[in-house]
Amino acid sequence: MAAYVIGRVQIRNNDWVAEYGPKTAALVEKYGGKFLVRRGKMDKLEGKEALPNVVVVIEFPSMDKAKAWYNDPEYAPLIKLRQTGSDNELMVVEGV
Repeated sequence: MAAYVIGRVQIRNNDWVAEYGPKTAALVEKYGGKFLVRRGKMDKLEGKEALPNVVVVIEFPSMDKAKAWYNDPEYAPLIKLRQTGSDNELMVVEGV
């Protein structure tokens, strides 16, 4: 069953983006994932919280693959890099 990594990203500075983007994309592909949403126009329909700068949705073949991507030792320094210039909420959710 597919699993989806969903991220809300509030970017504080863009210094990390040029390095993070291509390396993360390669790791996502390594685990059979694909980006469904990456940036793009947003309109608020409900809720009180402000919209983040970026929303990301990545589809993986399974929850195990999504977690393996996130826990890959090559991704650990990229997580730290992302966190130096942004505030994030990241979750993984199983599909139907």
